[in-house]
Amino acid sequence: MTQATGVPKPVQKPHPPIWVACSNRETIHLAAQLGIGALTFAFVDPSESKKWVDDYYQTLKNECVPIGHAVNPNIAMVTSFSVHRDDEEAVRRGLDGFLFFNYALGHHYSFGQHWPGRTNIWEMFESAKDATKDQMERSLGGIGTPDSVRSHLGTMGNTGVDQTVFIQQGGKDKHEDIMDALDLFATDIMSEFKDGEAKRLKRKDEELAPFVEAVFKRKDYMQELADEEIPVIYPYGFDIAEVDTSRLDVTQKARVQEMKKMRKAAESVKPKS
Repeated sequence: MTQATGVPKPVQKPHPPIWVACSNRETIHLAAQLGIGALTFAFVDPSESKKWVDDYYQTLKNECVPIGHAVNPNIAMVTSFSVHRDDEEAVRRGLDGFLFFNYALGHHYSFGQHWPGRTNIWEMFESAKDATKDQMERSLGGIGTPDSVRSHLGTMGNTGVDQTVFIQQGGKDKHEDIMDALDLFATDIMSEFKDGEAKRLKRKDEELAPFVEAVFKRKDYMQELADEEIPVIYPYGFDIAEVDTSRLDVTQKARVQEMKKMRKAAESVKPKS
């Protein structure tokens, strides 16, 4: 098994929040059990999302044993996004891109046969559009006029969804259309939700505080590793000093000799904790 290490190490306190991408209720349930955020790619309607949200928070309160040293009690859901003052124009600009995103996700995740560099997923999507008709109606939530998008986001919030993730760069969506939609969202929609966010988070933190305290009492903390239990991580170029130097030019040979000298010197020094 290859050893690996990630650098630089995070120094943020509290630790950066942990999330997991979820495509079904079982993974959302697992996220709650582990005390991490659930990022859902299931494109469900609001009534269905409430079941997922309720299950997540009930599981977190009753079963959570944190996998980390902090709890990230959040559930985010992907939604379509295309805002225009004319509803039909919003659909024209954004629906195909969102449907393509969903199709391409399925192509790589479940049903597609991919020939790298040759498969044209967009052409496949266009030929399969009839099969996406059942998705169209539930894909329109975040696509429409400012009023309809505001209503959609409000409904998602009322079901307990903490964050929504806009899919807006799918397929052949145009950059200028995306920017227009973002501008309209910022001027006509965003403030309504942003203004109350601090109060919502305060209420949520106060409600969850006793449960978060309880979940850490269920956690078995790992004992610190002894020195002999910590594996040595060798540098990527460890074998550079073992190459056949007869095939190297003068500069490369000199470089190898330098590495050998430094390696010998390093081996004589025991790393300090």
